[in-house]
Amino acid sequence: MTAPAPAPAPAPASTPAPAGAAALIRRPGLARVRAKRAPLYVASLVFVGLVVLLALLAPWIAPHDPNTADLGNALAPPSGEHLLGTDAAGRDTLSRLLVGARTSLLGPLGVVVLSTLLGAAVGVAAGWRGGWLDSLLSRGSELTLAFPGLLLAILIVAVYGEGLMAPVVALSVAYFPYVSRLTRSLVLAERERPYVAAYKVQGHSGLQICLRHVVPNIAPVVLAQSTVNFGYALIDLAGLSFLGLGVPALTPDWGRMVFDGKSAIQSGYPLSAVIPCAAIILTVVAFNVVGERWADKVAGRKR
Repeated sequence: MTAPAPAPAPAPASTPAPAGAAALIRRPGLARVRAKRAPLYVASLVFVGLVVLLALLAPWIAPHDPNTADLGNALAPPSGEHLLGTDAAGRDTLSRLLVGARTSLLGPLGVVVLSTLLGAAVGVAAGWRGGWLDSLLSRGSELTLAFPGLLLAILIVAVYGEGLMAPVVALSVAYFPYVSRLTRSLVLAERERPYVAAYKVQGHSGLQICLRHVVPNIAPVVLAQSTVNFGYALIDLAGLSFLGLGVPALTPDWGRMVFDGKSAIQSGYPLSAVIPCAAIILTVVAFNVVGERWADKVAGRKR
């Protein structure tokens, strides 16, 4: 008697797609929707990119020499030859604005890089090691906060003279405590996560865990905060240039342009001062919007 043929195996039930699959499929559409919901962020990001691009290409696209004076053409209104007019010395405002963008962005970039490297190193060491080292570094950072950044920069410039290096170093010293405090708090929270204990059980050294895992995890938050600090550093350096304590007089710089144009305002020709002032405001706002947006995205991902 032949054995009955085995019943055909039931067709496997279709596995429901994970909840995130549809979201992954529609990701480009969601990106466009989010972009529409955040027009200010998109506009700020485009503006930042445009300012950086113009600063890089300034020597080649500036229509005139930014330092060539023409007293016979002083305070000229916008025209075909001078699209944004001229200042009190007859220098082309557009050329000085473009070339000055390089100095105006390079200084804050130096402040952000130096303060972030120093603050992150201090914060990681304090938060990871703890104990007496944490107390020592934290008290030292708090002591630095007692000195206002602008006053420290004015003191250093008064000692070492005009130039970009002295204000950048002074503001870096003034900014690094904010970065170190943020980094320390992030490291303290990250140190208590389960993956750190798991790596310790596997025999990894504390230095390896910190450098290979903890630091990369906190880096996006620190970098997002550094983007916001860029705007504040730009304001501080422009203020120093306006006071005549920043770059030398002949160096194109947005803060220096406002300083040079203040006398023209009293004469009824505000354009040479208003244009660089508007450039400072718009750039600072754009960097702040971009930095805060990145910080929000990182915070949402952490949650």
